[in-house]
Amino acid sequence: MEDQSRIVRGIEGQVIRLTSAGERLLVTDRGVVVAELREPGATDVAPGLPPGLAKLVEQKRVSLGATNAPGLYPRLLPLLPEGEASALLDEERGDH
Repeated sequence: MEDQSRIVRGIEGQVIRLTSAGERLLVTDRGVVVAELREPGATDVAPGLPPGLAKLVEQKRVSLGATNAPGLYPRLLPLLPEGEASALLDEERGDH
């Protein structure tokens, strides 16, 4: 029993070192993943994502769109001269 304790303590140290370094460890039982060990707050989703959105992605309640190249979207020119939209809104609201 003492040998098993020493082995478990050795493995525990390795697990702590690996997870602290950002590794994700999967625990399996007969080839089926039954648990996942990783550092607290670690996420598989894109870095810099707001925590609430990251949580929804991990719960598979939302999915993120693919990244894109800004060059795919042409820059649109303004439809109205500067200030005209504000003037129209003021007129519509009776703020003139």
